[in-house]
This record gives sequence, C-alpha cells and structure tokens, in this order.
Amino acid sequence: MARIGVVVFPGSNCEYDAANAVSELGATPVFIWHSANDLGEVDGVILPGGFAHGDYLRPGALARFSPVMAAVQHFADNGGAVLGICNGFQVLTEAGLLPGALQKNRGLTFLCQPSTLVVASTRSVLTRNATVGQHLSVPINHFSGSYTCDDATYESLVANDQIVLRYLDNPNGSRDNIAGVSNEAGNVVGLMPHPERAMSTLLGSADGRVLLGGFVGLAATASL
Repeated sequence: MARIGVVVFPGSNCEYDAANAVSELGATPVFIWHSANDLGEVDGVILPGGFAHGDYLRPGALARFSPVMAAVQHFADNGGAVLGICNGFQVLTEAGLLPGALQKNRGLTFLCQPSTLVVASTRSVLTRNATVGQHLSVPINHFSGSYTCDDATYESLVANDQIVLRYLDNPNGSRDNIAGVSNEAGNVVGLMPHPERAMSTLLGSADGRVLLGGFVGLAATASL
C-alpha cells in the first residue's frame, strides 16, 4: 500500500481533505510537520492548501524556508511524485520546484466556486490517467491564484508540454488559462483547483478521482 506524505505548515487547512482523499483511493496518508528534516518512508508527497505561515510577505514565501522543503527537493530530484494544491502550488513555485508564480486574482477578488478544467497534457504524475481535452469539474478557493510567468518561461512550458491543466473559462486572469503546471520531468505538479474536494458526486463532482487516482496509483507502483 502506498504511503503518501502530507506536509503540514502552520496555517495549512486542507491537510485532512488531502489525507481523506488519498485514503479513499487506497493509500495511507502520513502527516509530516514542516520542521521535519526528512520525509520518512513515503512514496509520494502532497503540499496541501491553506495559508502557510499566514501568507505573510506573499503566499508560500516563508514556507519555502521550512526545513522539510530541502527533503521535498531531494525527493523530487530523485524522481519522487510531488503534488502542490493551491497554497501548496504557491509554495512549490516560491521554492523553485516549479516555474512561474501565482499573483492576486484579476479584480482582486477571492474566488470560491466550481471550475471546469481542460486536460492539456497527460505527461505528468497528476494527469496520467486522464485524456487530453477531457473536461473535469474541480472547485477553486483562492485569492492569489492567477498564474504568471515571463515570455521565455511560457515558451519553455509550451515546448516541454508542462502545462497540464487549463481553465475552460478563466476565472482569475491566469496567463493562457493555466490552472496547473509540471516540472520538465513531469513528477512535480502544482495546481490551484482542489481535486481533493471533488471526490464524490454527492458533493458536486467526483472528477478529482481522475487526477488523484493517477497520482496515488503511480506512488503505489513505486512502493512495490
């Protein structure tokens, strides 16, 4: 059974959502406090949503200096599957594990609503079970979720197939409707929408299973 580390920073508030989601998919969640110097025996890592260190300075700017991030970097460098959701995405960009940055939403408006995502690439640990062009209903919940990058970075993202998810109807002003990106290897992914909150049609959508199922499934293979 795969063991998925869920990193918890002071201010994280979606760690239990993430843990419950991976549990439903047959994995064992393992909470990892931000001051830990190693990840222990895990097969994948999730950085959940919330307000790490209170989002002081800017979201993720302080969390990048937490001791656990050196271990996350090492894990990613060795091919480990790493997923950042919402605030976790912000942390990954601040730490340099993913390109670009997240800025305040267009109109300076906090958004908490369903969103329709379009799968742009299946060359990542998150979208490996999806199909290109597939529409997924996954909610968003953020104020600083507008993805931005310079032209050279954008051209690199396109050339290397690193844009994994786009919004069908751009809610926040993200460049090129970008909702999620990966590193060049595809083993590190960040997205602003919350797939862990789209695990049941009783709550509006089960499309998060398509994404997290691929992530957990790959981690399970690594645990064999």
